[in-house]
Amino acid sequence: MPTGPNGQKRPADASGTAVKVMQIATGEDEEDFGLEKPETNEAPAEMGRKGATARSAAMTPERQAEIARKAAAKRWSVDVDGA
Repeated sequence: MPTGPNGQKRPADASGTAVKVMQIATGEDEEDFGLEKPETNEAPAEMGRKGATARSAAMTPERQAEIARKAAAKRWSVDVDGA
């Protein structure tokens, strides 16, 4: 039986899916909603937030504007530098 993205078991074809739905509807089988939110380590995310704040504080407003312009150009596929 194939597995879904969170490891839940899924029927391989339409007939298997129909049987599974019927079993859930009649109470023969329980519905599998997959795993709860996986355990994550918050330390790297917190360090990234601190680093971004420090980088932003160390930058001049002109440099921030330059980075924002380049990001917008990339996002909208506009060539601002002629490169």
